[in-house]
Amino acid sequence: MTDTRAYLEVSPQQGAAFFGSPDNGPVVMLNLLRFRETADYAHAPDRAPPAPVSGREAYELYMRAMLPLLEASGGAVLFSGSAGAFLIGPAGEGWDHVLLVRQASKSSFLAFASDPESQRIAAHRTAAISDSRLLPIRAD
Repeated sequence: MTDTRAYLEVSPQQGAAFFGSPDNGPVVMLNLLRFRETADYAHAPDRAPPAPVSGREAYELYMRAMLPLLEASGGAVLFSGSAGAFLIGPAGEGWDHVLLVRQASKSSFLAFASDPESQRIAAHRTAAISDSRLLPIRAD
């Protein structure tokens, strides 16, 4: 069975499970992103650039504005790069961008993500992506 839904935000159940489990130090977030051809700012027209931009360009706006806040929270981008089809995985499934972000802890991630300025900037991310995956990773 193929799941054709787009995943753009954390569900209440997934958020409760993640933040309700023990906070055992650093966590790396694996982000898989699929961009819209043209960014969609219908949810936040006041944040839209003066002329239409691609999803990739809107995501670049998001990252430029978000990086100082991420670093101030103790986080860091470990890797950012273009992606495509899987070598091992579903044929025809591909992602445009992969991002690895380290946070000192789940609580620092929550503080960063719930900061009002972070939420304001996130309008660019929402406009940029058509689908995503976010997988928290911990060292063994």
